[in-house]
Amino acid sequence: MHSTVADVMTAVEALWPRGGAESWDAPGLLAGDPAAPVDRIHLAVDAVPDTASEAIELGAKLLLVHHPLLLRGVTSVAEDRYKGTVLSRLIKADCALLAAHTNADVVETGTSAVLGEKLGLLGMRPIVPASDAALGLGRVGHLPEPTTLGRLARILADILPPTASGVRVSGEYDTPVQTIAVCGGAGDGLLAEPAVLGADVYVTSDLRHHPASESRENSRLLGGPALVDVSHWASEWLWLDTAAAELREALPDVTVTVSELRTDPWDFAIVQ
Repeated sequence: MHSTVADVMTAVEALWPRGGAESWDAPGLLAGDPAAPVDRIHLAVDAVPDTASEAIELGAKLLLVHHPLLLRGVTSVAEDRYKGTVLSRLIKADCALLAAHTNADVVETGTSAVLGEKLGLLGMRPIVPASDAALGLGRVGHLPEPTTLGRLARILADILPPTASGVRVSGEYDTPVQTIAVCGGAGDGLLAEPAVLGADVYVTSDLRHHPASESRENSRLLGGPALVDVSHWASEWLWLDTAAAELREALPDVTVTVSELRTDPWDFAIVQ
């Protein structure tokens, strides 16, 4: 007897409890019948037409994504718009859509923790702890041996899947670094956190001009972290393999696959 969408929801709740999600977030089941059978799950960061089509072509009965498709309100799901196209394709193929977002960020094997593990960080702890000190947003830890900011950036470039935006750095190439703060996805809201201010470097994504500029100038005057800005999609894509392994253990009768489609929005860059 195959697992059902409801069984997958139960496994997801155990792995990434919705109670850990931010108040503004919208994880959970977006489309699909909880009673429908599921023998294959496909994982992706984003629910876009390409990942929906890939899931359907693979015969998946559930597409599990990191980013909720309807995080912000919409007034139409007509098929002349991409969100409507995604939902229509999945519904017609009897493929459910489920999201695990900030609830998958805060756990001990979440997006930031996986990024920190890939860097080899030791003694990791959350940047912003939850009521359970092992849980929370972001991670900070230390390298076994110091390296330079430039070498760290090159290591990140090797770890992460390639994107047009690459790895951008604010700081001197030869600056020694050992204490590293990381936040998968958009992390400029954590720039003022004590754990970030006490780190040698902060690795995150979507750093906007004004917050990054303020952080840079404060660091010059008062001391503080160098900044490394990486692709939002790439920083969270790393987590999918860990999530897939956890789902395979929780649902041994279900095949779990991971999308390698690049859904980063940028296609190329001109370096000046």
